[in-house]
Amino acid sequence: MPDTIPLGRSSVDESPVSGDDEVVEPDQGNVLSHIISQLRPGADLSRVVLPTFILEPRSMLERITNFMAHPETLLPMPTIDDPVERFVSVIKFYLSGWHIKPPGVKKPLNPILGETFTCYWDYPDGTRAYYVSEQTSHHPPKSSYFFMAPDHHIRIDGTLKPRSKFLGNSAASMMEGTAILRLLNRGQDKEKGERYILTQPNMYARGILFGKMKYELGDHSYVRCPENDLVADIDFKTKGYFSGTYNAIGGVIKNEKTGEVLYELSGLWNGEMHIKDVHTHQKEVLFDATHAKHTKPSTRPIEEQSERESQRLWQETVHAIVTRNHEAATDEKTKIEDRQREEAAKRADEGIDWKPRLFRPVQGGPGGPDEGEEDLDWIINAQVDPHDPRVATKQILAIAPIVQGQKQPSQFQIPPFSASMQHRRFGSTTANDTTNQTETTKQDTQPPIADKPVDAVESQ
Repeated sequence: MPDTIPLGRSSVDESPVSGDDEVVEPDQGNVLSHIISQLRPGADLSRVVLPTFILEPRSMLERITNFMAHPETLLPMPTIDDPVERFVSVIKFYLSGWHIKPPGVKKPLNPILGETFTCYWDYPDGTRAYYVSEQTSHHPPKSSYFFMAPDHHIRIDGTLKPRSKFLGNSAASMMEGTAILRLLNRGQDKEKGERYILTQPNMYARGILFGKMKYELGDHSYVRCPENDLVADIDFKTKGYFSGTYNAIGGVIKNEKTGEVLYELSGLWNGEMHIKDVHTHQKEVLFDATHAKHTKPSTRPIEEQSERESQRLWQETVHAIVTRNHEAATDEKTKIEDRQREEAAKRADEGIDWKPRLFRPVQGGPGGPDEGEEDLDWIINAQVDPHDPRVATKQILAIAPIVQGQKQPSQFQIPPFSASMQHRRFGSTTANDTTNQTETTKQDTQPPIADKPVDAVESQ
């Protein structure tokens, strides 16, 4: 599985407090020997292999949780009655997470097909929020996720679709896909709540071949609330050759129906960000990321996780990255990538189409249950009560193990095996067994197997 370059943020490192966070890696010169022969301007980076020293020691599925890392901006949103003030609070939440990143330029580990990551946050008021994610596609890469804080009436569904390009001395990750934030105690639709549609800025790695390596966010993103006709057009500005500054943002909040501009946004996404009322000209700090402390989620112990969960799957690779043992990191990473290729070959031989376990296709279109959410592609395959926190919590915990002590109901194996493969590997089966196995394949579930390390040889 070659690496794309979705250069990301990490909650495992403190974010720098200024825009001058370039880092010269001791092994940076090796980038040339690793990748220069693979690159052409405008090339798709999906098949370019990167040296491991540029890797962040976590999977993209885990990196996405940075989006929910500031509960002080997340939890107040549903409590605000005025729709415009509530929209401003959503913008504050949206802008509060971008500063969370390791120093310099790092990319998260590319999740493998079927990889999952779950976690939770315990809040000071005694409530809890939950996160479930799965890699729902490999070519093209798609990371789908679900977040909910039941007691606070907040739900987020999203699919991230990074698409990478080489731009000479820079690499760009075009962060396609959307997230839909729902405030379930607001809006006219009592089941779906008040919906906010969010996109992401693109990410750039500068100086990947020579000079200092630098991480930038760039281009336009938006936040829309169709129900209230509000939109924020946010410009993440990249520094020009002769002018500008690093990490700047600008933008406006306006009424999409009338075109009236209500607020202007400015500042630095890793520093102070300001909001100005265009009518009163009053300007104030919207969020100060300079010394902001994010809240890291909790996960189940490694020994409780299944072999396809991110932290257990990448455990040896991460250890080698952290200890800067790049040769071992490459070896461990290659084992996982080779296994994924073998699994794909098995599915092709058996004629089996793989589908996600935890997410289902979005049923959009006019009158569809997911109308207006087509860009998500996949959404959590579970009914979650939007109003009763106790019922919602039970339903969420039934999706997959999230908190410590939860048992894995079964161990899923990729690829699923057909009845004929079952016969060859496990001996003869009865007619009933064959029927059951066929149904299992149709439902995209697989027979339980014993836990084994991710690099174990398929011996069954």
